[in-house]
Amino acid sequence: MEVKAKLVDSANALVDVKIAKDAIDKKVDEIAKKSAKQVKMAGFRPGKVPVSVVKKRYAKELESDAKQDIFKEAINDGLKELDKKGEDILGEPTFAKLDDNENGIDASIEISFRPEIDTKGYEESIPEYSTPKVMKKEIEEKINELLLMIAPLEKSDKEVLEKGDFAKFDFEGFVDGEAFEGGKAENYSLEIGSNQFIPGFEDGMVGLKVGEEKDIKVTFPAEYGAEHLAGKDAIFKVKLHEIQSKNPAKELNDETLKKLMPGDENITIAKFEDRVKEQIRADKFTKLLNEELKPKFVDAVVEKLKFDLPKNIVEQEMDLQFRNSWNDFTKEDMEKFREDKDALANKREEFRPEAEKSVKLTFIVDELAKQRNVEVADQEVLQAVYMEAFQYGIDPKKHLESYKNQGILPAVKMALIEEKLFKDLFSKDKKEDKKETKEDSKGE
Repeated sequence: MEVKAKLVDSANALVDVKIAKDAIDKKVDEIAKKSAKQVKMAGFRPGKVPVSVVKKRYAKELESDAKQDIFKEAINDGLKELDKKGEDILGEPTFAKLDDNENGIDASIEISFRPEIDTKGYEESIPEYSTPKVMKKEIEEKINELLLMIAPLEKSDKEVLEKGDFAKFDFEGFVDGEAFEGGKAENYSLEIGSNQFIPGFEDGMVGLKVGEEKDIKVTFPAEYGAEHLAGKDAIFKVKLHEIQSKNPAKELNDETLKKLMPGDENITIAKFEDRVKEQIRADKFTKLLNEELKPKFVDAVVEKLKFDLPKNIVEQEMDLQFRNSWNDFTKEDMEKFREDKDALANKREEFRPEAEKSVKLTFIVDELAKQRNVEVADQEVLQAVYMEAFQYGIDPKKHLESYKNQGILPAVKMALIEEKLFKDLFSKDKKEDKKETKEDSKGE
């Protein structure tokens, strides 16, 4: 076997290997001899099956195993030549060329490694920003929202249901004429216009009179959590019993504070207002981070830091982005791609720049997270998956198992690390210009 290895760049290498037919035959003999001692075959005692019989019965399997073993040896030899180790390899090696014929094999194997990243100067890519200001009016508006939330529902004198009202009603859902589990309730309270129910349901209730019954036709969203209902047409039979409204307190007092902060005996109006203020500030900062700071930083740092990318990881990302975009293509495009391989390849190639940017950012985030000691525990990943399940009405244990089977958990963890990293990068106590200004909290 002849092996020649060379670095294409710091993250990729090419191992050229030539394997003679007799080398493959020799490896087949070695594997067949080992298998003969273990294989069970009718007519022979265990461990006494002739090698020739094993070779005849399992010829294809033995040749395939032999070639795999030889390629592994070739890769190991190539790594030694490159002064690399097996743990340096990133992803699975792929064939750039494979000529397998009766005379032997002539192949080129592409290997990728974790890139070497010099993050020096990345701080220059962090955009300047000021801590979001919180106005007194915003604090008052938020407190009024909270007071509305805890206000009790009271019977209204209104006779016709409108958006913004609360409805007390019975309902039962049917699909194909059959009632389905979880689709029935009595004396249920719902704020009309809150979009808590299936699209179209709350709109269908608008205009109902107290005591009136109605059939409301809706369609479950295609991405609905319960698979047996997703995308299905349904009819909900509803009966309105009562129209309700809320009459919130006009200001904070000891009674409303206890309802808003149960268990906190030391809470005061001033302390509560400070908490509301900081929550508003945090919400504003999250919006600023996601919509402005993060995109600016990503564009700048990806452009600034130069390093070679592992080819196989980029190709995987291209495949992923292409598959995710498949449903956005027209029927004509899809048909063209099925018939014309060149058109398919050219379209896939359009995803390369964005795929390279995505892969590059992933490695940058990973490296910066290590440098800044940003970590995510397995328990945090578990909590994130469970919260997502609750949000979509999915069984959390089944959701977690699905993510495990699909190999998605590492991506979830990476997303959480990225979120933590950016919050750390833009933490308001990291920069001198983040101090609260005198204008903060003053009225307009």
